[in-house]
Amino acid sequence: MSLLRPLVIGQLVLPHNVLLAPLAGITNHAFRLICRREGACLAFTEMVSVNGMVREGEKTWELLQSSDEDRPLGVQLFGDDPELLARAAELVGDRADLIDINMGCPVRKVVGTGAGSALLKDTARIAAIVKAVRRATRLPLTIKIRTGWDRQDETWREAGRIAEAEGCDAITLHPRSRSQMFEGSADWSRIAALKALVGIPVIGSGDLFTAEDCRRMLAETGCDGIMAARGAMGNPWIFRQARELLEGRPVRLIGPAERATTARSHLELFVEQAGAAVALREMKKHLGWYIHGISGAASLRRAAHGARSLEELRELLDRIGGMGA
Repeated sequence: MSLLRPLVIGQLVLPHNVLLAPLAGITNHAFRLICRREGACLAFTEMVSVNGMVREGEKTWELLQSSDEDRPLGVQLFGDDPELLARAAELVGDRADLIDINMGCPVRKVVGTGAGSALLKDTARIAAIVKAVRRATRLPLTIKIRTGWDRQDETWREAGRIAEAEGCDAITLHPRSRSQMFEGSADWSRIAALKALVGIPVIGSGDLFTAEDCRRMLAETGCDGIMAARGAMGNPWIFRQARELLEGRPVRLIGPAERATTARSHLELFVEQAGAAVALREMKKHLGWYIHGISGAASLRRAAHGARSLEELRELLDRIGGMGA
């Protein structure tokens, strides 16, 4: 069987199994569109606070900004209260094609509220959350987890059983513990073990930085799909390149001219959707990633960081576009 194949999550049928993960501060509307144009068939919002949604926080609802091109769309919710999560899932309504519950974010400000990977310390609460949200929505429902709170924890096993028993349609595993943050290597063998444990689709995440990484995870773990996260930052071509590799086609490398063209498209989408000030601020960090691997990257990053206007960023992109490979 081909490693690149359709992926079915509940009633959602995806043409293939190479997806864009939710990333806080990264996977906004503009970035999702760039990744979709490069081949991601499902993309997720940044994680959305259910407290902000239920209290009608305007900035929270802005995270759900989308468009017809930005479908199918997964909305990732975070919180620790089963009823608030259920209410938020109801409020999402037809803005999404799938609901995901974040049970893996390791950052302090999230776990300090009892959400994200803090939920891995309380499997009874995981069960209550999945049960409540499942009752509240007919949309496909997934959870995204880490292996546990500490490195030695095996909470992922119980979380997988709960997800399946309470009605989840798929589960995504990033095989690091909360305490590892992003250090060390993701233990892909646990993705394979979870696949053997449950009957619902298992999506793998963690340490996917190249097309070959994507191929290898699918081959080594038998997972149903893969979800690129940090590997897509400044590298939206990972989705197209993974598909090329999995289909046995030559993988086309990306030179400075194409990097500059894509970054410019990203910039203009940002300006259109968020305004000049936000676009200028946010695109500086994205340009730092787009520049990776280009000759003279350090000086180019300094120029991007020091840019005081959109025109300066555009001039920098013109300069990058005119560089040789």
